[in-house]
Amino acid sequence: MKSLKTISILVVGLTLLAAGCTSTRTQKSAGEVIDDTVTLAKVKSALIGDPLTKAHEIDVDVFKGIVQLNGFVDSAAERSRATVVAHDVSGVKEVRNNLGLATAPNTVARVLDDTAITGKVKEALVDSADTKAYQINVDTNGAIVRLSGFVDTANAKHAASFVARSVAGVRSVRNDIDVK
Repeated sequence: MKSLKTISILVVGLTLLAAGCTSTRTQKSAGEVIDDTVTLAKVKSALIGDPLTKAHEIDVDVFKGIVQLNGFVDSAAERSRATVVAHDVSGVKEVRNNLGLATAPNTVARVLDDTAITGKVKEALVDSADTKAYQINVDTNGAIVRLSGFVDTANAKHAASFVARSVAGVRSVRNDIDVK
């Protein structure tokens, strides 16, 4: 009788342990976290090693093998090449290229303005109860804000657009956020 009770407790404990290691739609298992971290490093490394892509201009996010390329690049060729480079990395299931073409000339004043706008948008996202700012990337080029990343709900995605549009100096917002 005592061994049956011990076995029952052991089975329940193992079931709970296994459940804690599985993923849900919005959360990754421990193995998926490690896989995505390795995939992220491989994609960034591949972009750095490619002579056409400027890796410092490209933000990379990975969620369950889906890679997002975010930011602004100088040419359509660089944008296309980044997709090819990322897709060729083992562990990549899909590439979502959210790279925009930089439209404004790179002057010191524009870069400073865009940096200030990015900071204000990030601050507004942190202050918003409807967004998890750590899940959202913000890039700005010519006062055009591009939001990207992976969020838990459609409400969080829409709230991020609303918050970004409310920031002074933002000309327009492109929301490339994916819902997990």
